[in-house]
Amino acid sequence: MKIAMDEILQTIRMVQMENLDIRTVTMGINLHDCANSDFSKMQQRVYQKVTSYARNLKAVAEETEKEYGVPIVNKRISITPIAEILGNASVAEAVELAKTLDQAAAELGVDFIGGFSALVHKGLSKSDETLLKALPEALSVTERVCASVSVATTRTGINMDAVCELGFIIKEAAERTKEQNGIACAKLVVFCNPVEDNPFMAGAFHGAGEGEVVLNVGVSGPGVVLNALKRHPEADLGEVSDIIKKTVFKITRAGELIGRVVAKRLGVPFGIMDLSLAPTNALNDSVAEILEEIGLERVGTHGTIAALALMNDAVKKGGAMASSYVGGLSGAFIPVSEDNGMIRGIEEGALSLSKLEAMTCVCSVGLDMIALTGDVTPSTLSGIIADEAAIGMINKKTTAVRVIPVPGKTEGDIVEFGGLLGRAPVIGVNPFSSQKMISRGGRIPAPLQALIN
Repeated sequence: MKIAMDEILQTIRMVQMENLDIRTVTMGINLHDCANSDFSKMQQRVYQKVTSYARNLKAVAEETEKEYGVPIVNKRISITPIAEILGNASVAEAVELAKTLDQAAAELGVDFIGGFSALVHKGLSKSDETLLKALPEALSVTERVCASVSVATTRTGINMDAVCELGFIIKEAAERTKEQNGIACAKLVVFCNPVEDNPFMAGAFHGAGEGEVVLNVGVSGPGVVLNALKRHPEADLGEVSDIIKKTVFKITRAGELIGRVVAKRLGVPFGIMDLSLAPTNALNDSVAEILEEIGLERVGTHGTIAALALMNDAVKKGGAMASSYVGGLSGAFIPVSEDNGMIRGIEEGALSLSKLEAMTCVCSVGLDMIALTGDVTPSTLSGIIADEAAIGMINKKTTAVRVIPVPGKTEGDIVEFGGLLGRAPVIGVNPFSSQKMISRGGRIPAPLQALIN
């Protein structure tokens, strides 16, 4: 890539004044060849392969960060969905494998390792069932292991048996970590239409269509977009879209440059650039505040979905012009606990769970980092998952649920999760039950959109 001097100067300003960073460099590693009927051998192979490929990931990322002056906030690993290599392993052995992954991540100094996952959108194999049963304990006894479960796709419909089970899994994971406000649930994502090259946690896994090893990059710049819009307060909405496109073009160029340098120095292929605007609790680093700069008094009011659709579309268009290797989720995350504007919207009554759900129709990726009352029932959790999966299935897009029922907390309480996970106001749920529907089980058939051949 050839970078002009003015691009370099603009990037320096974005880093120093507007919170531009590379949110993550994520190394994807294929573990299929680690499968073995002897669990101890499989465990050893997984550990050796992960630590071998990623041994220099942190050091190279930090070296590149210092050399180019662009912060790389997280160094992460994604792996083959573990259910695909478990074979006849027991639940206890699956938990031990999670501990092994956690140990490897700690020794490598990476922030998270994602892929303690299962793809069950059409049915559950024996190893899928083992992994699901292991999830509550595995997530509660590890710090850096992240998990995901695919329960639906546009081509297959929604596996409601898995959706029902996950309501209980999320509830148990929360109870096992009640002293940490149910933090285990922050490491579990339930997907519809998951992608194989997502570098963001907690949903990252190294998909079947990926190569042996790859480096994927997630760049983030809500603060950069916000500051660009503040310089044009009188722009009409067409001009707002153009400003966002041009800004994201610059962000993507900077991100791909850094990603390619890291990949080259590690001796692995460069994969994709995920364009997603991922907020933090830093000042002015908020997706909600971008929407408010567009013209909403508070995120969640009428017009929010239109503003979000405009922004998300402009992000994709700007990024697609800047790179031929756009992938992952690429849009705008709306994690409540990680976005000060979203938190403020809930606290002031402008933003509700229903509105957040509606917003996921037009952006990535779903209901994310939302704290729920501790007395929420498993069937209600399953109902929330089913609704979000239906949105993704019908609209042929990725949607997900990462909610945290916080034990002992009621609506209006504030819970602290710490670090990038931030803090969140506890949201109440609809008091009426969906138990009968959830208990029916079976599979919601694929929609007509599935018949595209």
